[in-house]
Amino acid sequence: MFFTYLRRELRRRRKAALVVASGLGLGIALVIVVSSVTAGMGRAQDRVLESLYGLGTDMTVTKAASPPGEGGTVRRPRFQFDAKGDGEGAAQSRDVVMVQGFETLPASTVAKVGAQDGVAGAVGGLSARVMKVDGRFGPGEARPGKPVQGGGADFGVDSYSVYGTDVAHQELGPLTTSRITSGRTFGKAETSAAVAVVDSAYAKEQGLAVGGKLTVSGAAYTVVGVATAESGDAAADVYLPLARAQALADAKDEVTTVYVRVTDSQRIAGVEAAIAKNVPGTTVTTSADLADTVSGSLSTASGLAAGAGTWLSVVVLGAAFVVSGLLTSSAVGRRVREFGTLKALGWRSGRVTRQVVGESLVHGLIGGVLGIGVGLAGAWAVTAFGPTLTAELGGAPGGGARQVVGGPGGGGGPVRDAASRAVDVALTAPVSLTTLALAVGLAVAGGLVAGGFGGWRASRLRPADALRRVA
Repeated sequence: MFFTYLRRELRRRRKAALVVASGLGLGIALVIVVSSVTAGMGRAQDRVLESLYGLGTDMTVTKAASPPGEGGTVRRPRFQFDAKGDGEGAAQSRDVVMVQGFETLPASTVAKVGAQDGVAGAVGGLSARVMKVDGRFGPGEARPGKPVQGGGADFGVDSYSVYGTDVAHQELGPLTTSRITSGRTFGKAETSAAVAVVDSAYAKEQGLAVGGKLTVSGAAYTVVGVATAESGDAAADVYLPLARAQALADAKDEVTTVYVRVTDSQRIAGVEAAIAKNVPGTTVTTSADLADTVSGSLSTASGLAAGAGTWLSVVVLGAAFVVSGLLTSSAVGRRVREFGTLKALGWRSGRVTRQVVGESLVHGLIGGVLGIGVGLAGAWAVTAFGPTLTAELGGAPGGGARQVVGGPGGGGGPVRDAASRAVDVALTAPVSLTTLALAVGLAVAGGLVAGGFGGWRASRLRPADALRRVA
């Protein structure tokens, strides 16, 4: 009898049912879109941080910044040329390899960090920058027994970044953010081989290809692979085996950064504290620390989605619940004669209430179906036609384009050294099963709220009300 009456009433009041269901559906659709966009923002931010950190990296360890006035001896670049006269001037070329940030840690730090409780893996890397100066001195005035005087000089300066990777442990570090699109990556036995992997943009700029030669400080390196960054700029222009990079930068048994993976994401705070306590003279930076430095359109859009978007969806959903409840209560008011007659025929108040709640629950489920459909369409539209957002990782002045963790800036960790690093990411709106389950729950809740309004009013009706309507 319950389902027969329910089916008949839904057919008779299709327009009213559609109005109630549409209101609920609109609120549910907005919740789905906002939740999906917020999830997309979080995923985009993760991609930005991974482009700097490397896949699977939970934190990095760098040398702690020296207090003002206690910086110690700093190795500065020094160019030396032979300026003796050779006719119209001899060609000059020098490469100077500098450790990024001029701050390094002993390579033994990697083992100390890896021994901490909760650390699943620790890998060291060395970030450096090569400055290449080439050109020639102009002819000067040569006098017997005296140095050459006068003349001019025409020199060009080029620079590119180098990252020394531990080829035996390539699962962590900036190279993981790039995909090998030509050739291969390093072999585990190539710990000190004269081989290199180059970024695709740098390879195109310099005309390099797999099998070609790259000369750094007079040594020739065979290009074995070309890597393309998955998002944003590459972490480095050239990747070399760690031992080779250390030799070039005069930093034997030293690293600039230790990349750390923890056993459980819930233990990040504890591992951070343990490293800071047990490995003195270091700065530990987690992804949460870097996330606080993200600015640009990604940060703005994320704030809007998490703030204004969430409140808007709550307000619209609450309004939809209230309106559906009022419409249901109003519909019950128009059915006074019907419910009064049913009570006169023996229906108890509880049965009438259950009938109204059942109808409202069906309205809510219909609204849920509509809301899920519209919400999925909205999420798809955001993913297909959404804008490309820019994320800027702020830091202290002194950084440069294409920097990696441990880059120029005087040390002090990735937050400081990530200055001027900008990454473009496409906005997506992934819909999770949790979001869909939330939509179903809201649909049921909306139906129960509306049914509660209508059921309360229906339970107060008396058979005498129906008789007065007949009269």
